[in-house]
Amino acid sequence: MYDNSNVFARILSGDIPAAKVYEDDTVLAFNDSSPSAPVHVIVVPKGEYSSFQHFTETAPVEAIGKFFQSVQRVAKHLGVDKNGFRLVTNNGADAGQTVFHFHVHILAGEPLGGVCGRRT
Repeated sequence: MYDNSNVFARILSGDIPAAKVYEDDTVLAFNDSSPSAPVHVIVVPKGEYSSFQHFTETAPVEAIGKFFQSVQRVAKHLGVDKNGFRLVTNNGADAGQTVFHFHVHILAGEPLGGVCGRRT
């Protein structure tokens, strides 16, 4: 189910360079190459998880907790914890997931507006 040739797997392996902003033993965070906000960082776990659902269903509970603690560390490292930030993850193709390695986007740096509007 997991594709080792996806772009995030290739970034984790060092095959593709990325502008790293944070790394620890369980996550890598790097700037998005096509940012949607002044701060747009992607945080990926260093494991073979294809989606949020796959991650939360198969990763050890400790790994899930540690991942989200690392996301918070990245937000603090970026200094976006003071004024606010948005976390985004898409689960599956219908939700807009295009890279099938679980990841979280941290968006910040300006007022981001609402996200729960109605479809027209």
